[in-house]
Amino acid sequence: MVLQSMKMLRVLFVAIAVLSVVPSAWSADLDSLRRSGAVGERYDGLAVARDGSASDFVSSVNAQRSKIYQERASKEGVSAQDVGKVYAKQIMSKAPAGTWFLNESGSWAQK
Repeated sequence: MVLQSMKMLRVLFVAIAVLSVVPSAWSADLDSLRRSGAVGERYDGLAVARDGSASDFVSSVNAQRSKIYQERASKEGVSAQDVGKVYAKQIMSKAPAGTWFLNESGSWAQK
C-alpha cells in the first residue's frame, strides 16, 4: 500500500511538471473552449466535447493525454486509469472558471 502511494505521488509530481510545459497556443485554445462550455473535463483526465464542433479538437487532446498517461503508467507500474485520475485533479485545479467537470457518477458541475 505504501509503495503504491509513493508511486502515485511520483506520478502527481510528473503530472504537475508536464502540465506546466503544455504548449501555450494549445492551452489557450483549450481554455477558451472550456470557458465557452464547448469542452468539459472528466474525472479520469480526459476531455469531453460538450459541443459537436469541438469533437476533433477533443480527440486530439485526448490522444496526447492518453499517450502521456500510458507512458507514465508503464514507468510507475500503475494503470493508465490511475494516472489519468491523478492528472484530472491537476487539470481541475488549473482549469479556468466556467469549466464543466463530469464526475464518476455522471453528473456535471461547473467551476
